[in-house]
Amino acid sequence: MSTTPPVAPAVVAELRRMARTELSMRARVAYVVLALAASTMTIVVASLWMTEPALPLRTTVAFAVLTCIGTGWVFFSIWVLRSRHVLLARHRVIAGRLAVCFSGVFVVGCLLLLGVASSSRAVWPALAMGVALLLIAIVLWRRAEVAHAGLLARRHTLERELNRRTQ
Repeated sequence: MSTTPPVAPAVVAELRRMARTELSMRARVAYVVLALAASTMTIVVASLWMTEPALPLRTTVAFAVLTCIGTGWVFFSIWVLRSRHVLLARHRVIAGRLAVCFSGVFVVGCLLLLGVASSSRAVWPALAMGVALLLIAIVLWRRAEVAHAGLLARRHTLERELNRRTQ
């Protein structure tokens, strides 16, 4: 039976430092762009909603939902930027959940619109696009879940190995 030599404390410290690394500049810029785009969209939609008092009910509801969706993406991107850490792919899992939720809301809205205004042909392409986006969001969310679980398992294994070697 072979025994592994203990790991030097400097190596352990370096591994722990690497585990706490920050987001890359590319990822940080992407989340800033997401925050700006979502903020812009939300401000435009909310401004239209507030400045037009005679909107039909379905338009008012659509603007309210779009404002909530935009606010959700703004808060998500700010959360990732504030945490600054890589988050072990957790941010991708949460983004996937948001995308599934928001795409699902869009599909349900299209289905409700079909029920209310079933003679409108414009709803069918929107519904098809919504279903496609929902399917893509589900696939990306599931991939993120699998990657996250794999990283957590790997981290657990490495921590167990480090603790065993440093004792």
